[in-house]
Amino acid sequence: MSEISLVPSSGFGYGFVPPEFLPEGKNEYWCRDMQANAPDHSWRPLNPEEIEILVRNGNTCTNWGNFLVEDPFDPNLIKNSLFAGLVRVGALENQFLRFHDFMVPAGITNSRVISCDIGDNCAIHDCSHLSYYIVGDRVILSRIDEMASTNHAKFGEGVVKEGEDEAVRVWIDPLNEAGGRSVLPFSDMICADAYLWTVYRDDAPLMDALKAITQAGADPKRGWYATVGHDSVIKSCRIVKDVRFGPASYVKGANKLKNLTVKSSHAEPTQIGEGVELVNGIIGYGCHVFYGVKAVRFVLGNNASLKYGARLIHSILGDNSTISCCEVLNNLVFPGHEQHHNNSFLIASMVMGQSNMAAGATVGSNHNSRGNDGEIIAGRGFWPGLSTTLKHNCRFASYTLISKGNYPAELNIPLPFSLVIDNHRQDRLEVMPAYWWLYNMYALERNSWKYRTRDRRKTVVQRIEADHLAPDTAKEMLEALTLLERWTGKAWFVAEDGGDDLPEASVLEAKGRALLSGDPALAGTLFVTGEMMERSSRPVRILKVVQAWNAYREMLLFYGVRSVAAYLSKFGIHYGYFAAQAPKEISLDWVNMGGQLVPAAKVEGLRAGIRNGLYGTWAEIHAQYEAWWTLYPKERAENAYAVLRLLTGKADIDAAAWNDLCDEGVKLRRHVEEQVYVSKAKDYTNAFRGITYRNEAERDAVLGKVEDNSFIRTARRETAEFIAMIDSVRE
Repeated sequence: MSEISLVPSSGFGYGFVPPEFLPEGKNEYWCRDMQANAPDHSWRPLNPEEIEILVRNGNTCTNWGNFLVEDPFDPNLIKNSLFAGLVRVGALENQFLRFHDFMVPAGITNSRVISCDIGDNCAIHDCSHLSYYIVGDRVILSRIDEMASTNHAKFGEGVVKEGEDEAVRVWIDPLNEAGGRSVLPFSDMICADAYLWTVYRDDAPLMDALKAITQAGADPKRGWYATVGHDSVIKSCRIVKDVRFGPASYVKGANKLKNLTVKSSHAEPTQIGEGVELVNGIIGYGCHVFYGVKAVRFVLGNNASLKYGARLIHSILGDNSTISCCEVLNNLVFPGHEQHHNNSFLIASMVMGQSNMAAGATVGSNHNSRGNDGEIIAGRGFWPGLSTTLKHNCRFASYTLISKGNYPAELNIPLPFSLVIDNHRQDRLEVMPAYWWLYNMYALERNSWKYRTRDRRKTVVQRIEADHLAPDTAKEMLEALTLLERWTGKAWFVAEDGGDDLPEASVLEAKGRALLSGDPALAGTLFVTGEMMERSSRPVRILKVVQAWNAYREMLLFYGVRSVAAYLSKFGIHYGYFAAQAPKEISLDWVNMGGQLVPAAKVEGLRAGIRNGLYGTWAEIHAQYEAWWTLYPKERAENAYAVLRLLTGKADIDAAAWNDLCDEGVKLRRHVEEQVYVSKAKDYTNAFRGITYRNEAERDAVLGKVEDNSFIRTARRETAEFIAMIDSVRE
């Protein structure tokens, strides 16, 4: 039980660092002096006249000899305040600080300041308890109940200080509520770091090395003060404890902020608003956290937002993401996540970015599971639709759209760009592969475009691939082609003789390929059944298998031509040279490392390097990510070239074949543009979409004409740019 103890006035504001944690010859201010760059300051003691003015203005101090100031200093600007410990105040002049419509005079009034350094021309008013903080220049602190730091402050990082027990270390438990994938947060953590730590749990030496690197990245000494960066505003808050604020931070009306790093800069200010309660977290540059948000044990990436009562617990949220209203527990969520609805929740999942959670979606509910150790992994572009309920364990390929339904069993959907349907009337699961390409090109293309345009980060630590056609989805589509061929071949044998004696997989695939390419009419009549896609006895029917098979091939060809052409065009490389130096054999295995796509072999090399001590800091690991990114255009082009060789069946694609592929690429780009228009035009040709308007003129006044849609115009421009690029790289 906590007890209240009595402290003599002579000890008030002193003894911040217990003596046993002070190096020989050091006092309790030695860390503070390093933070404040003490040698660069010209603090001086008060003169008798200044002390007289301060006392006359209702100020008290346990020892005026420990109240130091810098010139110019106007003592008339300090009123009705108490000071204790070593207090150092920068230049203080008779002027006002203005932030938007909020204007306050420079000075200190009605406050209790304990052992703080205060920068030039700050405004500190009605702060009941301000202790052990270093405050930058031109900072406004107004109406704060308690703002303090402890000698063992960690500012949200998962480290321990000298003399602390391991039990106080703060862990985050993403992907699994039971804690089997725990990671340690640190101030510069990005999703790629969390992925390394979360996924490769069988690599015990790697886990040990990551923990050691994280601990070594923080100074274990006690006595570091919390800080408020220059030009920050913190007002009308209740409790602020062990929080490090970057420059230009803006905080108003927060209930509780504890053990946090708030990264902010003049170029990317971070804002925290009313009713917020944040504990044990890292908040990235340019973030917005408003209106009753509750977050505990979390990392928030750059340019991310939490709003309207969102709950983020034991989770890591990537850059450029927004979560409003809902509940998000035990997750690793890659950049570009959108979740806006009060009645949706995401539990124990890894969602690989560019995702969207619809209203009523409950992903990972435990009410139909036996324990809290279930997991869900979803590739890029994951979109569970309205009122979708999924249980643990599930896995979804990239760009899976799940239609409304209560899915009673675990799902494994290996077919990318699919629509998943719970057909309860016929008691079966239905999956339509390549749905997005076939029926909603507008949404598919716009998805890539919007995540590029919404990336407003100025501090870019994690590089992100926003294109839906990329090495990761290419690998999934190649595997999906094989599955469709195998299942189609099996369906034919079952239809012919009941399937009592099925041939081996390679024979099934050859038969399916022959049917899909040579006899699509027959293939379209078969009842093609998916395998290992749902943990239930009901059948899984693959819809529109012929169209999907052809769509995957179109997408792969378009990806291949566009990626190679983009590389040749950007770097001025001749196709013949590129084709000659392209590796004859190349692995198509890539890893989505927090939104950055990386060849799997390179990830394995990084793991080995970390295990062997080649990387001693997270900064060195991040430098490796950046080095990978510089090679990405070339490696993506080589990956795309390998895909084209698989599609064409040619070990080498000569100039004539390349020109033919370029022609096909142009046709597909025109098809994309056309389908962007067609899929959007459905909103105008659907009679029921028009029943709320008196006439077409009213509809067009509200919605605009389809021809004037901004993204349709973007699609036209991109077609013209694509054709020009292709013309520049032909042989």
